[in-house]
Amino acid sequence: MTGNWIASIPSPSDGVLHIGPIDIHAYGLMIALGVVAAAWLSGRRLEAAGGGTREDMSTISIWGVIAGVIGSRIYFIITDSSRPWKEPSRWLRIWEGGLGVPGGILAGALVAGWVTRRRGLKVADVYTAAAPAIPLAQAIGRIGNWWNQELFGRPTDLPWALEIDDEHLPAGYASGTTFHPTFLYEVLWNLSLCGVLLLIDRRLHLRPGRLLAVYVVGYSIGRFWIEGLRIDPARAGGGWRLNQWMAVMVGGLAVGYLLIDWWRHRANESTGDVLE
Repeated sequence: MTGNWIASIPSPSDGVLHIGPIDIHAYGLMIALGVVAAAWLSGRRLEAAGGGTREDMSTISIWGVIAGVIGSRIYFIITDSSRPWKEPSRWLRIWEGGLGVPGGILAGALVAGWVTRRRGLKVADVYTAAAPAIPLAQAIGRIGNWWNQELFGRPTDLPWALEIDDEHLPAGYASGTTFHPTFLYEVLWNLSLCGVLLLIDRRLHLRPGRLLAVYVVGYSIGRFWIEGLRIDPARAGGGWRLNQWMAVMVGGLAVGYLLIDWWRHRANESTGDVLE
């Protein structure tokens, strides 16, 4: 399946970058770079909107990221089909992969909101500034899955198929089988979502905080179809993987919030009241 007329995508032979005597886990490095990029973008946006300073956003980001990593790891430990909760020795081995995005978003948003209030800023302003930065961070962080040769999709012979070493090949697949590069699909989807959110914010001027709900809708759509391609073991039911059910539920809630908010705003406009 590797005889494509355009070369397939090779995978790194090692998930560790060796710089002299220093070994850097590429998975962690990608997450760190994503955090830096997100803090930079959200800080610029918050300061430009007059909702706070870059220093404010840096502090909020630090706490949000810490909470997000903890939340995403807990989500993975609880929900992964390999039952990592039974092996305490695996709980802190983040460099091997295993971060559940839904748990990270929830924990990060809640703690970021708490820190925002502590600093005397408006939570809605911070959420609006951060909305496009979140998919930017996710896009960069997903590259870590490529380094770890994990979370790829079903077999395919498309020109952009992903090569996997025999060491990381799932049981039942022949050597040389190539797969859908779901990490790349999510990178491209999240970068596109980042751009769309920036455009929406510039053109439509949504009320504070609503842009984050739009992000949730956009991410949920992408995560649903990308998750459906993956073949790694996962809890499932009703023909869908757990994370597909989560995407439908959370995305549906975000759509419902936006519709109800729009309806309330229209109703209050007609009576002369203003909703923030």
